[in-house]
Amino acid sequence: MIDDIDIDLKNYHTIAGVDEAGRGPLVGAVVAAAVVLDEENPIAGLNDSKKLTAKKREQLALEIKAHARAWAISSVGSQVIDEINILQACLLAMKQAVESLSIQPDFALIDGNKLPQLGCDAAAIVKGDARVAAIAAASILAKVERDRQMDELHHAFPEYEFNRHKGYPTKVHFALLEEFGPCEEHRRSFGPVRRLLEG
Repeated sequence: MIDDIDIDLKNYHTIAGVDEAGRGPLVGAVVAAAVVLDEENPIAGLNDSKKLTAKKREQLALEIKAHARAWAISSVGSQVIDEINILQACLLAMKQAVESLSIQPDFALIDGNKLPQLGCDAAAIVKGDARVAAIAAASILAKVERDRQMDELHHAFPEYEFNRHKGYPTKVHFALLEEFGPCEEHRRSFGPVRRLLEG
């Protein structure tokens, strides 16, 4: 991966990459991760989590946790998403992840085009998970944790087959939503769920 961002970071010592997973699904939490990589111990194979297999993501997540200078993960649940909306929930999860780092960064690189309110300087990088190694690492941790949570939800609500579609609005998920109605973890503010509840 080539870090091709046009930002002068030479005056900063501790730079965190931040990304989220779970913005689009109809159920469960949105999960954010923040990672401060160790330049002395680079991790090969980092990439946008969506471009990696589940097995590769899990392998890399172990490496990131073992070799990064610091990492943290934060989740914001479906009830809060319904209260404050998905964008604000994503920004809140990112803020919490950065604040949970054992080493506080003096600069944060955030995937996307919106910035959470942080106590350090920051920049938003569109498609940052494919351009910046630290953001790619954060995307991997967030995706692996979000998938783990969906597997847990599958055990709690097996009729929805969350292990298959991870809560995304697929044909299978829509069909099961129609058959069983929303469970307590579905996001009631999201259109397909809200329409079902409204009858």
